[in-house]
Amino acid sequence: MVEERAYWLAWSQIRGIGAVLLQRLQAHYKTLAAAWQASPASLAQIDGFGGKLLAAVTAERSRLEPEKLLADYCDRGFQFWTLADDDYPRLLREIPSPPGVLYYRGQVKPAELQGFAPLIGIVGTRNATEYGRRWTGRLSTALSKHGFGIISGLALGIDTEAHQACLEAGGRTLAVLGTGIDIIYPSRNAGLFERIEAEGLLLSDYPPGTRPDAKNFPPRNRIIAGLSRAVLVMEAQQRSGALITAHFANEFGRDIFALPGSLDQPYSWGCLELCTRGAQPILGESELIEALGEIPQLDAIAPAHPETPADLAPELAQILETLASESLPLDLIVQNTGTSAGQVSGALLQLELMGLVRQLPGLRYQRC
Repeated sequence: MVEERAYWLAWSQIRGIGAVLLQRLQAHYKTLAAAWQASPASLAQIDGFGGKLLAAVTAERSRLEPEKLLADYCDRGFQFWTLADDDYPRLLREIPSPPGVLYYRGQVKPAELQGFAPLIGIVGTRNATEYGRRWTGRLSTALSKHGFGIISGLALGIDTEAHQACLEAGGRTLAVLGTGIDIIYPSRNAGLFERIEAEGLLLSDYPPGTRPDAKNFPPRNRIIAGLSRAVLVMEAQQRSGALITAHFANEFGRDIFALPGSLDQPYSWGCLELCTRGAQPILGESELIEALGEIPQLDAIAPAHPETPADLAPELAQILETLASESLPLDLIVQNTGTSAGQVSGALLQLELMGLVRQLPGLRYQRC
């Protein structure tokens, strides 16, 4: 396991290797250690590995030594989970693009990782109005007092208000960064960063040392949405990062709530648009708490390697064994089994009807 963690870490350092390609490597070669030894010709068989990326992989593999990289990160106190780790956050495994490596600082709670301690995402504009700040504070406080954790992005405005109100109410808050886990951004939130590290949890899928860059922030929103049981959009313009988070939440099957506001206020337009598309309007603390109480509880986690029924048809058993205990997208199941997409889809439907497989958002499948 230690060796495999080293290779997840090393692969994640290569520019152009994102969450989806990491999953394809793992599915194709079974381990990322084996993928590290694969020839360029072998890698070229995997969808997404073009000439430019193969050249980058060749250069980086000659420079990086996975075991030394892991030892260096451990010596420097960097902590992280990989998809090969049993304690990787459960809800993130279910999204189409889970971070291959997720760095963290702070206080870890196992119930949170397993999804049994529910997290509510609160997002919104950096240029929050007094109305938006006031309702963010009220809702974050109420949710915290009712046992919900709050997760946001540590940005100025709505994010900051959500984190601070949660902490002041004695609640649990998580911040997902758009930088490396060792970079405080924005600098005005240095005190809040330190307090969350002491009382909550800081997360990032960017390697330590990654500086702020506008292109880094939209992808991190998938982590906020993925870890949340529901997402509240407090104030947002019609084009904003908060709406990106809402888009991810919708894709992942999470409930979305939006704070209605005035048509005269541009920062309400995004929320009003979400309500026209099916988001539930936030009508007050008690109404929100009641609505969140209707979210189904998560099932207990299945054994890591459940047994395959002895009487299962060989073609169904092959797909079931491919899934193991992790969720996989349809295209990777097809690639891993060497079977046509039509045959795989039909087999997955049979396995679903038998109660052996379940479909997750994003055309992903997981063994029950």
